[in-house]
Amino acid sequence: MAKVKTEFSLKQIVVYPSQGVGEIIDIFKKDFKGKQVQYYKIHIPVSDMNIMVPVENAKTMGIRSVVDNEQALKAIELLGEEFETPTSDWKLRYQQNIDLLHSGSVEDIAAIVRCLYHRSKIKELPAMERKLYESAKKLLEDELSYALGKSPKEIEALLHAKLEPLGAKIEKKSSSFYDDDDDDEDFNDDDGGRGDADDDDEDDEDKDGGDDDVGDDLDEGDE
Repeated sequence: MAKVKTEFSLKQIVVYPSQGVGEIIDIFKKDFKGKQVQYYKIHIPVSDMNIMVPVENAKTMGIRSVVDNEQALKAIELLGEEFETPTSDWKLRYQQNIDLLHSGSVEDIAAIVRCLYHRSKIKELPAMERKLYESAKKLLEDELSYALGKSPKEIEALLHAKLEPLGAKIEKKSSSFYDDDDDDEDFNDDDGGRGDADDDDEDDEDKDGGDDDVGDDLDEGDE
């Protein structure tokens, strides 16, 4: 049987926005309800998980290649640019940023980091936003590390160097830059961060927690 061509190849580094940067460690077929379904098996180092994703669903789930050098540098520059004041309603702000994370572009991930970093300079982030910020920042650092061939620590320093000058400016005019009367009460705090972003994908993937054996039970969405 001829081998089906896939968008991504074995050992390729890819970005899975709701999970992290990972390596494709296997491309295989498995019988599901009498049909042969092709899968990527992606190892995500940040969570030490192996995730099975149907090849035909990968694009709709936001999985993409790591950006090139030029795009990576543009994302870093974006962190230091002025931006529109986000809503003071943290729940709406959180949902807007979750939507950006789902879109998955490096520019959108950088925009999340910029928004929440500067908001944190004004007022402590609610727990769910803090988890989202940490997840987005780690995702951005990991992708840029691969794209630019630098260590995560070097990338972290580059990001901070871009964020901090604007952050200092925002702190000085905080009283007018943000309406500080937002509601900081947390809702369903246990579901924050990367886990929240993945809720819509659970029917399209199978996770085996770092074990090399592929799980036997696949949800109907895996077809």
